[in-house]
Amino acid sequence: VNIVTGDGETGAAIVNHPDIDKIAFTGSTEVGRIIRKATAGTPKKLSLELGGKSPYIIFEDADLDSAVEGLVDAIWFNQGQVCCAGSRLLVQESVAEKVIGKIKARMEKLRIGDPLDKSVDVGAIVAAIQLERITDLVKQGCDEGAECFQCSTGYPKEGWFYPPTLLTNVNPASMVSQTEIFGPVLVAMTFKTPAEAVALANNTVYGLAATVWTENLNLAHDLAAKVKAGTIWTNSTNLFDAASGFGGYRESGYGREGGREGMYEYLARGMTVPVMSPMGVSPMDSPSAPVMVQQPTSTVDRTHKLYIGGKQARPDGGYSLSIQGEEIARGNRKDIRNAVEAAIAAQPAWSASTSHNRAQILYYLAENLESNLKAATPQSPNAATEILFRYAGMADKYDGAAHSVPLKSLCFTRNEPIGVVGIVLPDDNPIDALLEAMAAAISMGNTVVLIPSEENPIPAVELYRVLDASDIPAGVVNIVTGLRSELVPTLAEHDGVDALWHFAPAPQDAVKASIGNLKQTWTQPWWGDTREFLRHATQVKNVWVPYGE
Repeated sequence: VNIVTGDGETGAAIVNHPDIDKIAFTGSTEVGRIIRKATAGTPKKLSLELGGKSPYIIFEDADLDSAVEGLVDAIWFNQGQVCCAGSRLLVQESVAEKVIGKIKARMEKLRIGDPLDKSVDVGAIVAAIQLERITDLVKQGCDEGAECFQCSTGYPKEGWFYPPTLLTNVNPASMVSQTEIFGPVLVAMTFKTPAEAVALANNTVYGLAATVWTENLNLAHDLAAKVKAGTIWTNSTNLFDAASGFGGYRESGYGREGGREGMYEYLARGMTVPVMSPMGVSPMDSPSAPVMVQQPTSTVDRTHKLYIGGKQARPDGGYSLSIQGEEIARGNRKDIRNAVEAAIAAQPAWSASTSHNRAQILYYLAENLESNLKAATPQSPNAATEILFRYAGMADKYDGAAHSVPLKSLCFTRNEPIGVVGIVLPDDNPIDALLEAMAAAISMGNTVVLIPSEENPIPAVELYRVLDASDIPAGVVNIVTGLRSELVPTLAEHDGVDALWHFAPAPQDAVKASIGNLKQTWTQPWWGDTREFLRHATQVKNVWVPYGE
């Protein structure tokens, strides 16, 4: 163990050192983007635990006194200088006035002073520049219409102190509702229904943690499933243990610390797995091998289209590429944007479908594919369908676990879909690679935008008819053929894409282009390793539910 103190220059030296194999960063989203860009194209592993604007949700049936006491710990612990601070209070309208009154009364009893004094509740801000930032953001919030309440108890005039602050009458789109203040400032809003609470909770680019207070167990678990955050605390806050992974969704970063998922961040493969189907080398290894039923020779020109939103679509530019004697649609930036929009529209319903239902659809797809392959090459059974059967079998079996934590609490993992996954496929094994990546992603509830092999996209375009006949909802699978140089930049930069799997050569430019919304990236697949693909197709949410006295 080696410890080096310093500022950003010291951190940059660590990030850029060629002998560093793994970077684990905790800090601001802005610096996280810088590190992500600096490590793009290198073999360094990276996990990011970044900013947050965590919702603290109180329902009318909650134990209000306990909820308020928990709120003190959520937002004023360490002066709010905590990445998972419960800085957004969402309180049900029917009890809002009562809760706000209790919070103000509790704020008047907070003790402010020397943080080394164990009787002090709120200490000093970390630096003068941060104190100035907090002051400016609160002023901006008030200028936007917020009502400001600060405790009247005195605090030291010497040093960088800021009084505990409550902002009410806040608009969900205001600066103080969206920006991580990183100080002792609580922003309060009201809601009427659980659906509105979820919408407000998810109305941010962050997703680190969330707290739900209710005595209704059904409601608690429903919100735990719907709120986009890496950790959900029920009737509690700031619970941590090494058995439970901690980390964020969206621009709160990716990767986990703690738990089995945290161990993966510090492990690397020690062997190379060749690209092949799980049952052995596929007959489709040759790029020119037949994949689907081949059309009879005809004098009619045939141009393969794109596959967007559940139907074959002409490319926006109207251009095509001549590959192996066939005309293949040449997609462009507009086609990628259309495909992403279709994937975004399909994602909520697909992710909400049961894993059993997704499994059945994948089985059906595999059966239809197998029928096509047998018709094309009846003398050669094809292992490509085994890929689909494998992921269909795992769709309802790749589940979470209950963790042994040192208190009376059910702490369990939910493996959730990432969202929209953009996948850039290699030229080797064009059908096996496509099926492996596609099946892994959609089996876990993601929707996909695929850019198939540039050298041989024919297996991908021949797959359209099988997709049409296999009950896959429109928009779950979208395929755009063309030149990677024209398609990948738009896919990587698109903020509607939540993860980028780039399995083709030279991924570094795409990884750098994807830092805008800090989408997860994966560039070194282990073909045939089902659990590795499923792990990258999911993000871990840990839910804490204390019980008993």
